[in-house]
Amino acid sequence: MCFKFDALPPVPPIAGAAVQHEDLTLTASDGNQLSAFSALADEPLGPAVVVMPDVRGLYRFYEELALRFAERGYDSVAIDYFGRTAGLGKRGEDFDFWPEVKATTAAGVAADVRAASDQLRSREGQADRAVFTIGFCFGGSSSWQQAVEGHGLAGVIGFYGMPTNQWFEDSAPVIERAGEFACPVLAIQGGADGNITKEHNDSFQAALSEAGVEHLVISYHGAPHSFFDRTAEENQTASADAWERVLAFIANHS
Repeated sequence: MCFKFDALPPVPPIAGAAVQHEDLTLTASDGNQLSAFSALADEPLGPAVVVMPDVRGLYRFYEELALRFAERGYDSVAIDYFGRTAGLGKRGEDFDFWPEVKATTAAGVAADVRAASDQLRSREGQADRAVFTIGFCFGGSSSWQQAVEGHGLAGVIGFYGMPTNQWFEDSAPVIERAGEFACPVLAIQGGADGNITKEHNDSFQAALSEAGVEHLVISYHGAPHSFFDRTAEENQTASADAWERVLAFIANHS
C-alpha cells in the first residue's frame, strides 16, 4: 500500500474557504456503481480534478485531498475502484485490497473516471471545463493511463506511479502506450523509492519525448515512495514543492 490508513495530505486547509462536500454513488457507462466523494468550491475557478487513490481505494486521505483542491477553487471528485467486486461504502483499515486490485481492468477504471469527469462537467456552466486526473501509486500509473482513454482531459498527474508495470490484463503498461497520449503529463517520483528507479523514470521520459507528448518528470532526491504525507516531516520540502508543481500544471494547462 502507499499511505497509512490515518495519513493526511501535507497541504494545509484554507480557513474559511467555502466548500460543499458529500459522499456520492456514481454510475459508470457499464452500469457499475462506485463510491465517490465530491468537494465543490462555492466560487469555482473552472478547472476540476478527478482524484485516483492508491491500491486501498477510497479513504480519508483522498477525501481530504479533494477538499484541499476545492478550497483553492478546483472542484474535485475522488473515486473508488472496487464497486464491481467489493460493493459500495466506506471500508476499514483491515480491508483486503489486493484481490480487488487484481480484479480491476483498464476498461473498468476508465469507465469510473469518465463517470467522475461527467459529474464534474455536469455543474451548471461547466460543461466545457478543463478536467485533470491525479493519482498515487496504482492510481499514479492509472492516472497517466487516462491520457489514452478519450476523456478529453487537459492533463494527467501521477505520484510515484510505475510506468513499466502491467496492472491490467486488458492494457499494456503505460510506457508502451505513450504514442497514444492525448494530453500533457506530470510525473512526480521519489528519488529514494525502492521500486521505481531512475532507470524507470528515464525510460518513461524518453518514451514521452519520442512520442512528442508534453511532459515533466520530477524526482525528489532522498524522498521515498509515499513521501507526500503530512506526518513525514523530513519530506515536507519535497511535498510543498510537489504541491506547487501540481497547482502550476493545472493553471498552465487550463
